[in-house]
Amino acid sequence: MDHGIAMQPRVFNHGVTGQSLVGKVGEVVRAVRGGGRPGEVRVVVEGVPHYYLAYCADPIPADTTVLVINARGARQIDVEPWSHPGQ
Repeated sequence: MDHGIAMQPRVFNHGVTGQSLVGKVGEVVRAVRGGGRPGEVRVVVEGVPHYYLAYCADPIPADTTVLVINARGARQIDVEPWSHPGQ
C-alpha cells in the first residue's frame, strides 16, 4: 500500500573511510566516559550524519564539539574536545 510517503534510506557509514574522518568535527550525542569506555559521536560527512563509538582518555559530556583524531575502523573513532578558533 503506497501512502505517498518517501522513506529515507538508512545510512550505515558506507563510503566513509577512516582517512576522510580524521580532522572532521562532530558532536557528542552520548557522553564519552573516558579510557576504554566509549560514547557516541555524530559526524556529518557530505551532509549525511554518521554515528560512531567514540573514545577519549578523558570523559567528554554530551553536546560537546569534538575533533576526530584517529579512525579505529569498524565504526570506532578517537576524539578530543574541540573549540572553534576565535571562540
